[in-house]
Amino acid sequence: MSAHKHAPAPEKVAHVKAVAARMKKYRTILIASCRSLPSKQFNDIRKKLRGHADVTMMKKTAAVRAIEATGNVSLKEIEKHLTADIAFFFSDMEPFELSALLSENQIPSKARAGDIAPENIEIQPGPTDLVPGPAISELSGVGLKVAVKEGKLEIIRGAVVAKHGEAIKENVAAVLGKLGISPMKVGFLPIAAFDSHDGKVYVGITINKEKTLDDMRENIRKAIGFAVKVMYVNEQTVKYFLAKASMEEKAIQIIVNKNQGENKQ
Repeated sequence: MSAHKHAPAPEKVAHVKAVAARMKKYRTILIASCRSLPSKQFNDIRKKLRGHADVTMMKKTAAVRAIEATGNVSLKEIEKHLTADIAFFFSDMEPFELSALLSENQIPSKARAGDIAPENIEIQPGPTDLVPGPAISELSGVGLKVAVKEGKLEIIRGAVVAKHGEAIKENVAAVLGKLGISPMKVGFLPIAAFDSHDGKVYVGITINKEKTLDDMRENIRKAIGFAVKVMYVNEQTVKYFLAKASMEEKAIQIIVNKNQGENKQ
């Protein structure tokens, strides 16, 4: 007796057709992981993106069917990047611009043991709402120096409790939670995107806009410093040379005035 496959439910077929239509309509199709993203945060971010991108959740099987329904061979390249807990974004923004927008709309979250620190996590000195007791040894255990002031604990010397790229230890996560510090961010993590303008799939498109801008500012600062050092004159360095010349002129004038005063004596 041969086994018969059940036909997909009509509503599922309609959903696949609707998604395929959106894949044809928009410039960019971006897939992002939404693993461990609570439903409230999902809806909050979704609202923030309204007007910029449409988002829908899809299971891998349904996503493959939608991609096949488009008849776009180039789009099939994105199938290899499909995993569980995937969200599809449809937008007329270019892929990297959309990825940056997703990064900007992440929400702070508490750290859990085993989470990877996205940057150096530093606890700064200052007052806390914690009372003396077990909390003293807990805070001291992560490298903080504390004192009791007006019945509450105050951190008088802070510390980096987790370095960038390291797994956050259980005691560190507990201390961060007690201090109300949320160093993690939850949101959609871009995995890959298809750009219909050039028919290419881009992978590794996660963008930290603030970090990128900070890096650019630092590189510009270093470049200007080097240009000044080698006496290279351009629109950016000329003000430094003018300022230096003005200071030297004032210094010379002070010396001249001093010498003239001595000669008169």
